[in-house]
Amino acid sequence: METGSPENTGTAGDEQAGAEHVEAEPRWTGLPPRLLRMRRLLLVVWLGLLTIGLAVVLNLFAGPAWAAFALLPLALMAWGWVMLGRNWRSWRYAERADDLLISRGVLWREETVVPYGRMQLVEVTSGPVERHFDLASVQLHTAAAATDATIPGLDPAEAERLRDRLTELGEARSAGL
Repeated sequence: METGSPENTGTAGDEQAGAEHVEAEPRWTGLPPRLLRMRRLLLVVWLGLLTIGLAVVLNLFAGPAWAAFALLPLALMAWGWVMLGRNWRSWRYAERADDLLISRGVLWREETVVPYGRMQLVEVTSGPVERHFDLASVQLHTAAAATDATIPGLDPAEAERLRDRLTELGEARSAGL
């Protein structure tokens, strides 16, 4: 018989036992739209300031014709606006029975699996700009530095709930190790 053949070769009891081990599709949660608004506002502010500064400097030292090159950051802003939206849509996370999944990336899709029993520290951080937009990030630290993970831009209440749940599950799972 070929691999992947649709024929049934097991008994009914084998099928039922196998069905118990099959996990349901994870329930993914995306990031709040406020994160996208914050990132786009920062893009507009910084590239807007760069455009104005570059226009003034080019106009003073190279002449008004050269000041047209100050429009290049505006093109970068338009491209960045679209890329930030694509990046924001790519971020998601899912809590499963034994681990946390974090998925991100547009061109290079990256999925991180963090087992609850391997978590050593769960931090909630929020800088001044994040606090202004009512956002917080969850940072997960494990024994292996390669599996440290971050979930940016969560609602503070969701970040705290996730921190408490992950800490509780991490303590429960690590006690069994």
